[in-house]
Amino acid sequence: MAKDIENPCISVCQLNSELCLSCGRTKEDIKKWKRMKRPEKMAAVQRATLRLKSLQKKNA
Repeated sequence: MAKDIENPCISVCQLNSELCLSCGRTKEDIKKWKRMKRPEKMAAVQRATLRLKSLQKKNA
């Protein structure tokens, strides 16, 4: 069986409208996480990583 995707939550939720500034996931991704299948989780983590990188560039 394939390894499960680790939840990117770092337990420091900082929601700004629809986005968590700590993990990079949207409210919708956070809400659906437990029901997502592995490919969906992989995609959500990739999107979150890109969002966080984008936020870091804006704040630099």
